[in-house]
Amino acid sequence: MNSLKNKTVLFILVFVINSSQLFSQSIIRHKPKTENTDIVSLLKNENVSWDTPGPSALQSMPVGNGDIGLNVWVEQNGILNFYIGKTDSWGADVKGNKGLMKIGGIRIDPTVNHFNKIMPFVQVLRLHEGEIWVTEGNGDKAINFRVWVDANNPVIRVETWCKTAFTLQITLNDWRLHNSEGDTVINDKSNITWYHRNSQYGDKHMVGLIFGASIQGKWLVKKNDTTLLSKNGKSHLVSVYPLTSQTNVNDWLKQLKRKIAFIDNLPYEQTRATHLKWWDNFWHRSWIFFSGDSAAKKINQGYILQRFVTACAGRGAYPIKFNGSIFTVDNPKLREVGASKIISVNADYRTWGGQYWFQNTRAMYWPMLGQGNFDMMMPLFKMYVQEAKNNAPIINRFYHHNGSYFAETAPFYGGVNYWGPEVKEDWTGHYFTPILELSMMMLDYYQFTGDKKFAKEMLIPMAAAGLEFFDQHFKRDSNGKLLLDPDNAIEQYWKVHDPAPDIAGLIAITTRMLQLPDDMTTAADRAKWARLRSELPALPLGKRDGETVLFPYTTDTVTAIPRNNENPELYAIYPFRLYGLDKPDLQLAITSFNKRLKHTQKGCWVQEPIQAAMLGLTDVAKDYTSFNLTRKDPQFKFPAFWAEANDYAPDEDNGGNGENGLQQMLMQTDGKKIFLLPAWPKDWGNVTFKLHAPYQTTVEGKVVNGKITGLKVTPAYRRADVVGMSAK
Repeated sequence: MNSLKNKTVLFILVFVINSSQLFSQSIIRHKPKTENTDIVSLLKNENVSWDTPGPSALQSMPVGNGDIGLNVWVEQNGILNFYIGKTDSWGADVKGNKGLMKIGGIRIDPTVNHFNKIMPFVQVLRLHEGEIWVTEGNGDKAINFRVWVDANNPVIRVETWCKTAFTLQITLNDWRLHNSEGDTVINDKSNITWYHRNSQYGDKHMVGLIFGASIQGKWLVKKNDTTLLSKNGKSHLVSVYPLTSQTNVNDWLKQLKRKIAFIDNLPYEQTRATHLKWWDNFWHRSWIFFSGDSAAKKINQGYILQRFVTACAGRGAYPIKFNGSIFTVDNPKLREVGASKIISVNADYRTWGGQYWFQNTRAMYWPMLGQGNFDMMMPLFKMYVQEAKNNAPIINRFYHHNGSYFAETAPFYGGVNYWGPEVKEDWTGHYFTPILELSMMMLDYYQFTGDKKFAKEMLIPMAAAGLEFFDQHFKRDSNGKLLLDPDNAIEQYWKVHDPAPDIAGLIAITTRMLQLPDDMTTAADRAKWARLRSELPALPLGKRDGETVLFPYTTDTVTAIPRNNENPELYAIYPFRLYGLDKPDLQLAITSFNKRLKHTQKGCWVQEPIQAAMLGLTDVAKDYTSFNLTRKDPQFKFPAFWAEANDYAPDEDNGGNGENGLQQMLMQTDGKKIFLLPAWPKDWGNVTFKLHAPYQTTVEGKVVNGKITGLKVTPAYRRADVVGMSAK
C-alpha cells in the first residue's frame, strides 16, 4: 500500500471540497453534529489512502450500506470500476462455488473528451462518512469522484465533478451476458437495466430468483445496450439501483421502477444527510483507539477496518458470508486450500460455496455484542430461527421425537440429513452443537438489550427446541445421566462418547434458561429444564503430563482420530464460559489451555485469542490477536482483506475473532460483573474506549500508563459492578 503524507492528503481533500459545484455544499450544510469530535478526528487518522491506481480488483477498496457492497478501484488509465455484491443474490446452485453471486460491475470513464492524465492520484476511504473519494490529476482539469452506497436506501451513488467540463462514459461490466449463465439486458431508451434469473433446473429454493440493477442519471443517453454517455458538463451524478426478488421478470421490473421512483422522490441532500448521520451514529456506538508503537497502531487499524467491513455487509437479508462476504473479486492466480493447482476465477466464485458453516459464521457476530451492533445480529438470528422451524418436522419424521437443531453446514433455508447411530461417521454428521451456541449468543443478546419481545418470540423457542432435541434424542446411562453417544466433538473427534462441547453447552443453556423471569417461561418448561440439568453428565476430565485437564470427550485416554485443528475441551471456556476470571477452578482451565494440543495455525476460526483473554493470559492473547488483525492477504491491497487460511479471502472469520479477542482483552463481563483490562498489554500504549455490557450498559474511559482513568458507566449505578485491573 502506498501512503500519502498527511499534508498532501489534506490539501487534495480541501481542493476537492472547494472544487465541487454540485455536491459539496450538501456535506457542509448537512454534516451531522457529533457529541464527541475527538472520535471523528481519531477515525480520520485511520482512513486508508492510496496514491497509485489499481490496476485490478485485487487492489480495490470496500464500501457498502449493510446489504449492498462495492469493490472500488481505478485502472491505470483513469477508469473507475466497481463490482456490486449483495447479501441475497443467490445463484441457482446455492451450495456450489458460485452460490452467492455478484449483481455485476460498472466502469465509469471520465477521460472522454478530456485531458487524459490521472497523476497525481489519490483514493481515500473515509470511514466516518462511509464513502470513497478519488481525485485524478490536478489544477482545473482534476476530476473528482465520490462513491457511496446510501445507508438507508438501496441505491449506489457516484458523484463526479471538475472545474472544466467533461463527458462520462458508463459501461456495464457483466461477464455473464454472453455465456451459459445468460444474464439479460432490458431494451430501454435511456437507462441500462439488466438481470440474472435462476433457471428452473437449479435448487428448488432458488428457482425464479432474479437479481439485477438499473443504471440511471440525468442527461445520460444510450450509446449501445451496455453503454451510457453523458452530456459535456462540470458535474455528473450516476445512480445504480440493485434489486433481488423471487418473481417473474415483469413483476421484478415493476418492483424496481417503484423503488427507483420512491428513492428519486426523496430530496437528495436529505438522503445524503441521513446517510452521514447513520455512519456517525455507528462510529459513536463504541470504539477502541490505542497508541503504542507502529505494530500496535497496525493492530488497532485492523480492528477499526474490520468493523467498517462488517458494517458494510451486516444489515442485509442474510448473515455475512465467512468466505469473502460480499467483497469477493476475480483472481487469476487462486490456489485453493490443500490444492496444488492454480486456477483463474471470476468475482462470483468463492471456495466453500454459498452454504453457511455455523462455526465460521458465528465469529463475526460474537463481537457485535460489545460493540452495540445489535441490529446487525438480527439477520443471523432470523435465518437460524427459520431453519430450526423448517427442520423440526424433518427431525420428527427421522427420529419420531420433538425438538430441533440446525446443521453445522446448510444453505440459508436449512435442511438436515438422517444421522442415526448406524450411519457412518462424518465431519458434520453427528454434530448437534450449533443450536446450543446460538442459544448462548441469543441469551447474551437478551441480557445486553433487555428486549423481552425478542426473548419471547426468538430466544425461548430456539433454546427450548434445542434442549428438547437433546433431551429426547439421546438415551440415559445406568446412572440416569444423559448419554451423548454417538455424538461428534465438533469436527475434531467423530462419533465419540459424551463430547465436552455439548455437555458444556447444555450446562450453560439450562442454567441460564432457568434464570429467566418466571413470567417469560412456563412452569412445565422450567420443570423440564431443571430435570434435564440434573441429568447432565460432568465435563470430561483426564490426565495429561501428570496433571488434571479438561478432556474433549469422556474417555480414559484420547484415542479417537483427530480430524481437524481444534480443541473441543476448551469450549467450556469459550463460547460456553463455564470457566474464566473470578470463577471456580480457573487453574484447571489455564492448565487445560496450556496443555492443549499444540496446533501451529493461527488466525481464521481459531479461538485461542478469545480463550486466552478470558483466562487472563495476556501474552498469548496478544500474540494471537495481533496475528488476526494484521494478516492481510498478500494479493490484496486493502489492509483488512484478510488471507484465506482455511476459508476464502477476504476471510471474515479472521477479522471477527480478532475483534472479539481484542475486546475481551480490554473488557469482559460475567452476569453483572464488568472486568476492565483483564488481559491488556501495557506496551500497546494509552487507550480510549467505549464498549457495551449487559443490562443496557455502556462503559467509556481511557487507559493511561496501564491504569483506568476518566471512567464513565451508563447507567451510573452500574459503576459499582466494575472490577478494575491493571494492564500487564
